[in-house]
Amino acid sequence: MTLLQLWLPILVTAIGVFFASSLIHMVFKWHNSEYLPLPNEDEVRNALGSVKLNPGLYSTPHCTDMKEIQTDAMQQKFIQGPVALITIRAPGAPAMGKYLLQWFILNIVIASLGGLLALQTMGIQANPHYAGHFIGLFSMIVYACGSVQESIWMGRPWSATLKNILDSLIYGAVSAVVFWQLWPSL
Repeated sequence: MTLLQLWLPILVTAIGVFFASSLIHMVFKWHNSEYLPLPNEDEVRNALGSVKLNPGLYSTPHCTDMKEIQTDAMQQKFIQGPVALITIRAPGAPAMGKYLLQWFILNIVIASLGGLLALQTMGIQANPHYAGHFIGLFSMIVYACGSVQESIWMGRPWSATLKNILDSLIYGAVSAVVFWQLWPSL
């Protein structure tokens, strides 16, 4: 078996995950409830716009090290709130084509890494059923772990993370079935 023989299941997996993701976000829309509107959106947008922020990740209250966070003044800012991490993007309509291309490339990378890892650990004569299970578990773990980390460190609501884990289970199942069915046989 060569790496070239793995390209078919890799590409079909990437397409399958992309399709499943499209259904999740455009048909079922179970993530939409996680994005809450600001009650005074225009005021917040005007306040953020008035300081001319460059695209990036901002925090408030902002401190640069743990010694600063321990000061009474900084503790009071955290108690009073708001406590926020704010992502600022460049102005303009969302570049959906660019985002979808990046998502598809990520799907190819994850499927490629899963396939290569299965090939490395199970060898050329791997049973397609076991290879599919292995790659499905690998894919589910990879897709899920980033969300858990975001909830732990960035304050993402756990309800959003649980939905992302459900997405990951679906992506893992798609990956497992595709590799199980298309694993190259000798």
